[in-house]
Formats: sequence, C-alpha cells, structure tokens
Amino acid sequence: MEVVILTGMSGAGKSIAVNYLEDLGFFCVDNAPPQMLQSMLKTFMKWETEEGVSVKKVAFVVDVRSVAMFSGIKSALAQLEKTGVPLRLIFLEAADQTLVNRYKQSRRNHPLAEGVGILEAIATERILMSDIKALAQDVIDTTNIEPWQLRDLLYKMLSGSKGDNRLAILVQSFGFKYGVPLDCDNVFDVRFIPNPFYVPELRKMSGLDGKVSNYVYSFPETIEFMRHVKELTEYTIPFYTREGKVRLNIGIGCTGGRHRSVAMAEDLAGYLHEKGLDVSLDHRDLKKDTKVRKKPEKKRKQED
Repeated sequence: MEVVILTGMSGAGKSIAVNYLEDLGFFCVDNAPPQMLQSMLKTFMKWETEEGVSVKKVAFVVDVRSVAMFSGIKSALAQLEKTGVPLRLIFLEAADQTLVNRYKQSRRNHPLAEGVGILEAIATERILMSDIKALAQDVIDTTNIEPWQLRDLLYKMLSGSKGDNRLAILVQSFGFKYGVPLDCDNVFDVRFIPNPFYVPELRKMSGLDGKVSNYVYSFPETIEFMRHVKELTEYTIPFYTREGKVRLNIGIGCTGGRHRSVAMAEDLAGYLHEKGLDVSLDHRDLKKDTKVRKKPEKKRKQED
C-alpha cells in the first residue's frame, strides 16, 4: 500500500491537489484528524487481508482546519512509520500575498482568522506548520504555477518508475444498429470493410475467432486503415494527457458489433497494451446477435 500525507498552507491548492490524487487512483480522506490516521490505515489494511477490498493507494489531507487536534501530527506520523507502509509527505506552500489574493477571490475565511486579519492568521499558521514542513519529502510552492502545472508535478512525483499511466483507455467494439456508445470520444466506422456475416462459414463466428480475424485482415484496406488508427491514437494520447484528460473511450463500430469491429478492437487494444498504456477492452454488442428469440406461445383454445 502507498500512503501520501498531503498538507500545507491553507489556500495553497490542497483541494485541487486532491482531485489529481483521485485521478491517480488514490482513496482520499480530507481533513483527517491526525490522531485517527493510524487506525484508519489499519482499517484499510484489514479490508484488504480479510474482506478482499483492495485499497492500494491512500491519501490523507491533514491541515489546521482541525486546530485542536493538529498538535498531534508529529506523533501520528511516527505511529504511521511503525506500520512499515511507505509514507510520503507532500507540503504545499505559497507566498503570503498569493494566499491573501486567493482568499479574496474565493470569498472564504481562513480557518485561523477568527477575530484577526488574514495576514495575521497566515503568520500563525506558518508557525504551526513549520515542524511538519521540515519533515516533508516534497515541498511545492504554488505561488507562480497554474493548476495544470501542479497536476503535472504530482503525477511526476507519484508515477515513479511505472511510467505515467494517468490516462485510462477503453477500446470498445459496437454495432451501429444498436446505437453509438454515448461516452465515446473517438469513433471509427469500419463498415467499409467486407462483412464476414455474408460468408456462410463465418456467419456464426465472431471477431474473436481466428478465421474471422484472418478474413477481415485479408483486405489491404483493413491493414492500411488500422495503421492510421494506431498512429493517430498514439500521436494524440500525450496531448489528451497534457489537457488533463484521465479517460479516453475509443469506439470501433460495424453493423452488428460482432465480426469486423471485434477483430479490429482486439488489434488496437493489443497494440496500445504493448506500448505500456493502461488499456481495457469491451465488446458491447458481441452477444446480441446470438440471442435466440423465444417464439410466442400459442393461445390455448378455451374449453367449452
């Protein structure tokens, strides 16, 4: 299990950072009392061992909103380290004037500003946070960075040697006669390729069968088309990632969603998987054409 403690100055961007951590697959607990961190972590570990609920990544957001409990943060971190679970402490920082400006724009009150001005509250918070900041492995100053830059910093910090797989890709085959999937980002129509449905020996098979796949790829236009699809998809993925997209749905459709689209979706998904991308595959309409329609029951004659 991977554990991140996200903390820092109020107004430095923790709320935005939490959204990005969730995109990275973290289970996030916001405004967690420090004294409860160890018991919550043990609960997650118990779920995994006893109930089969897999929580691989956990992020706890800890800050001065829980003023009375924040003093226990150092001892709470020491307890967490004893569990042996890898722990990463990320501290978000920003200049005083930047924090003041952000509070003015959001029209929210600083958690320590009761009876005092924002600048005085910020100064008090800096004193309270000084010890925890000194323990942080990563300190991010958000004064002059945009939200997307904060996003990229977090992704680089936490993706590690596994690579940047923040974009989850779904390749889905479908049949146009059942409608285009509503959540598709890119749709490729492959009905221009000869249909195996009209080959008697292939009709009852699907694109998962080798004979059907070989038939579909026996046409040079199929090979050329898929070359373009693969190149286009691979080319655009870094730009989708740059714009903050975390899920890309690619639809490949034929008439019934059983032969051509299935074979070509299998090909594209396999290609992207070999490139080290996070890919899942779904054949939405594969079984729809094989459903046996029940014959309507004959009405019984009424007995005299």
